[in-house]
Amino acid sequence: MKIAILGAGAWGTALGIALAGRHPTVLWARDAAQAAALASTRRNQKYLPEAVLPEALAVTADFDAALAHAELAVIGTPAAGLRPLAEDLQARGDPLPFIWLCKGFEAGTGLLPHQVVESVFGAAAPACGALSGPSFAIEVARGLPCALTLASRDAEFARSTAAALHGGHMRVYYTTDLVGVEVGGAVKNVLAIAVGISDGMGLGQNARAALVTRGLAEIQRLGVALGGSAETIMGLTGAGDLILTSTGSLSRNRTVGLELAKGRPLEAILGSLGHVAEGVRSAREVLALAERARVEMPITRAVNAVLAGTASPQAALEMLLSRDPKSEG
Repeated sequence: MKIAILGAGAWGTALGIALAGRHPTVLWARDAAQAAALASTRRNQKYLPEAVLPEALAVTADFDAALAHAELAVIGTPAAGLRPLAEDLQARGDPLPFIWLCKGFEAGTGLLPHQVVESVFGAAAPACGALSGPSFAIEVARGLPCALTLASRDAEFARSTAAALHGGHMRVYYTTDLVGVEVGGAVKNVLAIAVGISDGMGLGQNARAALVTRGLAEIQRLGVALGGSAETIMGLTGAGDLILTSTGSLSRNRTVGLELAKGRPLEAILGSLGHVAEGVRSAREVLALAERARVEMPITRAVNAVLAGTASPQAALEMLLSRDPKSEG
C-alpha cells in the first residue's frame, strides 16, 4: 500500500519510520526548510532527534506530490491541525481514504476528530478513521513492540487498513467504535496531568493507582454517554493509553502535572516542552462536554481548576478528598 503521512511531527515521523520498510511511504512536511533538513540529515532534529529516517522513507514539502500515488493518507498533526489538512484533502476532489493520529478535541468547537472530519466533508467523506492506542513515538521509531487500534464506522475499511498497517513489531486491531476510541484518547491526557500532579507532590503509588482507576471510570462514563462502548474504554485506546500516559516517563501530559506540582507557571512549562501537551488544550472541552452530558468527572474538574489557576495542586487534592463517600461505579 502506498502511504502519504501528512505532518512531520514526532508521531508522524515515527510511523513513517515504522512503515517505510513494508510500504512505499512519503513523509510530508508543510515547511520546506524542515523537509529539506529531514531529507539531508535523515533526522527530525526538532521533534524526534534520537531516530534515524531510513532511506526508504521519502520526504517532501510538495503536498500534491506526496499524494500523487497514495492509496492511504495519514494525518499526523495535533488536533489543531486536523481541520486544515482535512480541508486540503477535500479541496483536491479526490476521495482518497485517510486516517488521523491526533487525540483530543478541537478548541472552540469541542468537536472530536471524527466530528471535525464530518463537518468538512459532510456526507461525501471518503473511507476514514482514527489510529490510536498506547504508543510513545520514539519507541515506535525504534521498532519496539506496540499495539494499536484502527477505528472506523466503515467496518471493511477498518479491517483492511488494520491488516495493511499490522506487521513487524506493531500489532493493529480494528473496531467500528470510533466514539469510544476517540473519547479514550482525548480524556486520558487530562487525567495524566492529575497523576503527574499526584506523583510530583509525592503522594505515593497508592494515590497513583486510585487516580488511574477512578480516572478510567470518568472516561467510561463520558464515553458511554456519548455513544461509545464500555468494552472499548477498557481496551487499548482507553485503559491501555491511560496507563501509559499516566505512568510513562516520556509522557508530556504527565510532565505538565509534575511541573505544576513544583509550582511552576503553566506557560513556562509549556514553553519548555517543545511539543504539544493535548491534555492542557482538551481539559476545558472535556469538562464542558461532561457538563452538557450530565456526567460526573471530579478529577477532570480538579485538573481544570489547577490549569485555570483557580486552585493550587494542594487545594485541588483537598477538593477530591473532601467528597462524600459513595458506592464505587
